[in-house]
Amino acid sequence: MSLIKSVRGFTPQIGKNVFLADNATIIGDVIMGDDCSVWFNTVLRGDVNSIRIGNRVNIQDGSVIHTLYEKSIAEIGDDVSIGHNVVIHGAKINQGALIGMGSIVLDHAVIGEGALIAAGSVVLSGTIVEPGSIYAGTPAKFVKKLDPEQSKEINQKIAKNYLMYSDWYK
Repeated sequence: MSLIKSVRGFTPQIGKNVFLADNATIIGDVIMGDDCSVWFNTVLRGDVNSIRIGNRVNIQDGSVIHTLYEKSIAEIGDDVSIGHNVVIHGAKINQGALIGMGSIVLDHAVIGEGALIAAGSVVLSGTIVEPGSIYAGTPAKFVKKLDPEQSKEINQKIAKNYLMYSDWYK
């Protein structure tokens, strides 16, 4: 059973039709929308500041979302896919973005709507990733613009697939 823990007077609020893997950990000031999935060994640690997660977000195995005490919050928009073993620390991920496996997104970075962060990238603190673009590398840099329809189709397909996968466990 998932660990859902109150801390500092904050209890996580989980939306409807959400899949939480047996060993997912959700702590403190976390508010999550509907139709999300939080996969195995994932930690959402809202102990030092807020984590806000939209609808139809999938946070894949081994990922960690955290913040800086009184300095940053983590915000994740609707239809976002967060790949395996991703670290998001006090960043804003806008609607329809995809964060590739093993990436790190640091405090006060903003990932634009429909953007794609390539696997293994490090998005440095304060970086602004343009909507509908691909960023890659360490540190992550602009690679190219995506076709908006293609980007939307890919990202929404992944989000819908994870909704289907989560149904297998219910």
